[in-house]
Amino acid sequence: MAQKSQSHEADPEAVVEFLQRNLPFKELDSETLTDLARRCTIDFFPKDTLILHQDVSEVTHLYLIQRGGVKVYLTDSDGAVTLKDFRGEGGYFGALGIIRGSKANLNVETVEDTFCFLLEKEALLSLIQNNPQVAQYYLKQFSEDVVCTAYNELRSRKVKVQSQNAFYLFSLEIQDVIKRVPEIVHCSQTIQQAAARMSELAIGSVLVQDQSGDIGGIVTDKDLRAKVVAMGTGYDAPVATIMSSPLKTISAHSVCFDALLQMMNEQVHHLAVERAGEIIGVVTSHDIMVHQGTSPLYLFREIVAQRKIEGLYSLSQKVPLVVRGLIEEGAKANNITRMITVLNDHIVYRLLTLLHEEMGPEPYPFCWLMLGSEGRKEQTFKTDQDNALIYQTPAEDWEEIKTSKLYFRRFGNRAIQHLEACGYPLCKGEMMASNPKWRKPFAVWRDYFDRWISAPEPEEVLNATIFFDFRPGYGQVALGERLRDFLAAQAPKKGIFLMHLAKDCLQSRPPLTFFRNFVVEKDGKYKNRLDIKTRGLVPFVDFARLLSLKHGVRETNTLDRLQALADRDCISRELYTETREAYEFQMQLRLVHQLRMMESGQVPHNHVDPGELSELEKQTLRESFAVIGRIQAYVKDEFRVVE
Repeated sequence: MAQKSQSHEADPEAVVEFLQRNLPFKELDSETLTDLARRCTIDFFPKDTLILHQDVSEVTHLYLIQRGGVKVYLTDSDGAVTLKDFRGEGGYFGALGIIRGSKANLNVETVEDTFCFLLEKEALLSLIQNNPQVAQYYLKQFSEDVVCTAYNELRSRKVKVQSQNAFYLFSLEIQDVIKRVPEIVHCSQTIQQAAARMSELAIGSVLVQDQSGDIGGIVTDKDLRAKVVAMGTGYDAPVATIMSSPLKTISAHSVCFDALLQMMNEQVHHLAVERAGEIIGVVTSHDIMVHQGTSPLYLFREIVAQRKIEGLYSLSQKVPLVVRGLIEEGAKANNITRMITVLNDHIVYRLLTLLHEEMGPEPYPFCWLMLGSEGRKEQTFKTDQDNALIYQTPAEDWEEIKTSKLYFRRFGNRAIQHLEACGYPLCKGEMMASNPKWRKPFAVWRDYFDRWISAPEPEEVLNATIFFDFRPGYGQVALGERLRDFLAAQAPKKGIFLMHLAKDCLQSRPPLTFFRNFVVEKDGKYKNRLDIKTRGLVPFVDFARLLSLKHGVRETNTLDRLQALADRDCISRELYTETREAYEFQMQLRLVHQLRMMESGQVPHNHVDPGELSELEKQTLRESFAVIGRIQAYVKDEFRVVE
């Protein structure tokens, strides 16, 4: 049931200031604004409050969001959500119900603590009647006939409607999200002066200029709460003492998706936007969420806010919900897997952090390694665990060695158990940190890699396909980087090893017959289906890994490897382009296939039925499989493989 309003008298000056900043009110004269302000109240709605209930709530006010945010959604007769939107500061809701004289058309629920100015229904109707520009604004926002038709169709057929902001994440440049020029204070000014400036302008941050005139950092409202109020820093202290430095920046021409990823990776909510060496503004996570419906930032916030490991168990189940939104908005496979990786990385990082705190200090510095698809940042849905643990080589002291082995055994075993509880399946080959073989000191890991590339056997080639894609995930990252340095320096010298990898790359032929028909399973569980991972994607992954090892490329992601190889002229630009496009199409097909399976209650797998594809999809898939033949011909020629 929706919460009934318990609004209170609002400060007319604060209301006028708010109205002057937002359409359509900012175009009205001061007398009209003052009159409207007198007819406004203010109300507070805690997070997760249902303010309006679809088809139930009477709409008595226009709600103007002064601070906070709400999600707006439509549910069908089965309770399924069929439309999502997000509205933040400066947004509104309730206008449609008032203009149509109907009950609430949508559910409106707060996603954080939210303050709203409430304008009386009669005041809005009078305003529309007497001010054509206001009427035109709302009519432009929604047409009664179109909205009614679309909502009825959604209710009856559950057809997804693309919002007007679809594709914005991947097309809207971050410079277009900037709301105003940046506010700058000098580093010698006091905290109180900076806070007063922020309050006066109703902004959440100011940039701090150093003695040389450069921007040295940023102070946000969070800094004021955390470093001044909580830590008791004096208000007369220089503002530079509480600023966050160095300033995190992003190019003005970056798209919103890249800004979103950077904020999540660096765990910040503000980025300074840079163009031609000049800071032209500041964007926040809130600015991006205003444009997007189902924001990954909500899930990210839930992850970093967890204080108990058990609280993380259910969060991995929410990743597909975020991914679905990205797919619907037209994201390419690389963007999708990057987002899955970022979210999964944060779950793993938070889990290991809490476990580390629970177990206490480690006897030696250590690093958690991501392997396989985790290491390549190419995770899809419910990828098996592939991980390992490396720690600093202990001193020649038996008791210390014994203590370290006991600590890391407990850490590895408990981490794997918690990850399984989070929904990450165990590796059937036991390539996990719970296996003593993959939980060793740095010196042992270096010997492993040296043996694998110096005297390769079939098992060593298999290990290369998993372990050589590692990346550091938690702890002393330098340990993992040292191992990468060793591999990047030694692998190019090992011609016999590279030859074995090259031969392995040629084992799986493109799944096409002479007449370009698909080669599918003839019987068994996956009869008439083809394995898009093993037969389609793995050859591209193997190709990129082989050439990266040969040329000392440090990247682990397949597309990043291909990009680096092309930039170094190790492969032609033409081969790079067709390889990238073929790989991305197959990965996209795999992701959509798995998402559909999950939404129908099935365990996702990689076996696709070509009969379910459109003719265009079939043709594109054939072309992408044909590229496998071309990269294998390249490998055969480059390494002079004789079959």
